[in-house]
Amino acid sequence: MNKTKTKWESIVSAGDLSRIRTLRSKTFIESKERRAALPELIEEGWEEFKSYKNNKFVGVRKNKKFDEVFEDRVWCLFARLGFTYLNKDRYFEMSYDYQNPNITQQIDVFAADDETVVIVECKAAETIRDGVFKKTLEAFHGQMSGLRREAQTHFPKAKVKFIWATHNFIISPADQTKMREWDIIHFSDAVINYYYELVKHLGTCARYQLLGNLFANQEIRNMDDKIPAIQGEMGGHKYYSFSIEPERLFKIGYVLHRNEANKNMMPTYQRLIKKKRLSDVQKFINDGGYFPNSLIISIDSGGKGLQFDMSSTKVEGAHSRLGILHLPKRYRSAYIIDGQHRLYGYSDSDYASTDSIPVIAFVDLDRQEQIKLFMDINENQKAVPKTLRVTLNADMLWDSDDHNERRQALRSKIAQMFGEEETSPLMGRVVIGEDEKSLIRCITVEAIQTALKKCNFMTQFGKKNSIVKDGTFDVGENSGTCDLLYPFLEGCLRYVKNEVTEEWARGDSNDGMLTMNRGIQAVIRIINDIVNHLIDCKEIFPKTQKTEELVKQVAFYLDPLNEYLNRLTQQERKELRGYFGGGADTRFWRAFQREIAKVRPNFNPDGLKEYWENEAKTYNADSMTYLREIEAWIKKTIKISLMEKYGDNWEIKSLPKAIYKRAKGVADERNYDSITSGDGTNTISIWDCITLKECKEVVTVGSHWTELFETQLTRPEDEKISGGKTERTKWIGQVERLKNKLNMPSHSITSAEFEFIKSIHIWIKE
Repeated sequence: MNKTKTKWESIVSAGDLSRIRTLRSKTFIESKERRAALPELIEEGWEEFKSYKNNKFVGVRKNKKFDEVFEDRVWCLFARLGFTYLNKDRYFEMSYDYQNPNITQQIDVFAADDETVVIVECKAAETIRDGVFKKTLEAFHGQMSGLRREAQTHFPKAKVKFIWATHNFIISPADQTKMREWDIIHFSDAVINYYYELVKHLGTCARYQLLGNLFANQEIRNMDDKIPAIQGEMGGHKYYSFSIEPERLFKIGYVLHRNEANKNMMPTYQRLIKKKRLSDVQKFINDGGYFPNSLIISIDSGGKGLQFDMSSTKVEGAHSRLGILHLPKRYRSAYIIDGQHRLYGYSDSDYASTDSIPVIAFVDLDRQEQIKLFMDINENQKAVPKTLRVTLNADMLWDSDDHNERRQALRSKIAQMFGEEETSPLMGRVVIGEDEKSLIRCITVEAIQTALKKCNFMTQFGKKNSIVKDGTFDVGENSGTCDLLYPFLEGCLRYVKNEVTEEWARGDSNDGMLTMNRGIQAVIRIINDIVNHLIDCKEIFPKTQKTEELVKQVAFYLDPLNEYLNRLTQQERKELRGYFGGGADTRFWRAFQREIAKVRPNFNPDGLKEYWENEAKTYNADSMTYLREIEAWIKKTIKISLMEKYGDNWEIKSLPKAIYKRAKGVADERNYDSITSGDGTNTISIWDCITLKECKEVVTVGSHWTELFETQLTRPEDEKISGGKTERTKWIGQVERLKNKLNMPSHSITSAEFEFIKSIHIWIKE
């Protein structure tokens, strides 16, 4: 490295780099100062943490500002990735004006190795907010050519890349477009976290994954690309078999993990490399172990195929051919379909350049073929996680012959976009692929997908792809529908977020009601209800109207919901969140509908009135009275018949042994507690402890049904049904289920259930 200019002396490497990394990894700064200055230092935000023997000096520390913490975090990432030259501090400057070298720009992070230079501009906010960087991006773009020239003066062989790193900013679509146009790479919090996780698992080999992203398909200089190989065919695909040093495969190899950091990189189907498994593999290799089974990769030749110099030596009748294969000298050109742990077990190992590992390499497999091969290989191994399996649908079913499957793929895609798009108000809140779940990242793609399936946004198809119901936003194919529907949904959710910022921030913590599965599902379905209502009123035309106009009209109906969410009491939260079971999602949705309908009377979705009539506990008291009388009648009727048939010891003679033992144990325990506590001396009988479920079993065991109970316990409406005693005693099980339902405070008997109970009650009275 050439160090002709003074400012370049602040670039550190080797031992100095390690020392600076220790300092920059801390979230505070420390200093040794005179004790006499301590009062002033405390006023400036310093605090004492260390005393010295002579008491003339004192050790003080102060928390770094949030923007400095972020810069240091980005700096430390590149240090951990194995870049060998980095700027020492925040005061490093580079010239960008060729004519006047004294005109300089401060550089937040400068990282380089022998082949690469990365220049990073960092932008941080204390809390999440919208970021508009039009002017600063334009200024940065204007300096890029000069900065590149300056960097290559000191690192002549290096490729230069520019990164815009942000913390707590949601980047505007316009800024995203400009970054793509000017070849500026955006590092969001998600991307930074992804690489931190990757370097934790892969060590410095993670740098090759980064370089694969930054310089995809660009040439790797000084790479030996020739390797002896065998050419063959399998499953209609040409493949090559060879052995290669792990170190060589690191450079061109690439492993993709489905999460929000790499949403535009396909195919996205592999599990995240597991640290423990990788550690076990590394230890195995370092102890002299080896793996005889082959890695499976797909080499991307860009559609040109690979050069294969066939050997003159041939085996008569063999379909395989010997020769020299020319590997692509490009970053990210070999996708590791299977065997990532075996390959990256060589990371930071002395054997990475001396061992050779067997490889089966296909060429130019398309995305669906790679996914299918991955799934086939792993079918009988560790199950592919459910969340990851859902994300695969967006890839595998996108062009399915079944149009319902295509819409399933579209729902998966939109669910992923909510968690991945930097403009999304749900960015960082959706569990994508193998992201770790938390109280903030707690919304699953399955939940969003399920909500979308219950909406009318997309067309429903019947047999032979005939249209059953036209979708409100469906234009006939996935891409166009996605381009229309996703921005609309994003705009509606952003409107809600901006109006209920405190509730939005809760996630699944502090009894949050919105940014968790049930809350987001309910809001998506509410948006669908509003769209349906406005279409019925001929007030909107989703397939032709501008997104901004649609969102504005929907917002009028979202306002009452936002007001409701802003004034929720703790008791209301507890009651709604305390509702469990299959009806919990529906209850959230109906509760949100009701709040809108209170303020907008013309908003009356199908089934809303009936739902709350059923949920109003109108029938609970009468139902409980009836159910108690029905239970008493059932037990009395059975008891009398059994006593008449069996006489003395009728309980032992008539009850199945397991039922008798359980009921006797309960009766004995209750009698013991009653007597010893002095609460009473009334004896609890075994029959008192028989449940309705057990009653049903007693009346159908052996010949009991035909001899004793068929006439007594068959309702008139059940006399002609087939299925015998099993079908004719189902009503007893239903009575027990409804009785148990009423024992749960948050549950209500519906009008239909009440009519059933009442009909049983009338029958037994007659």
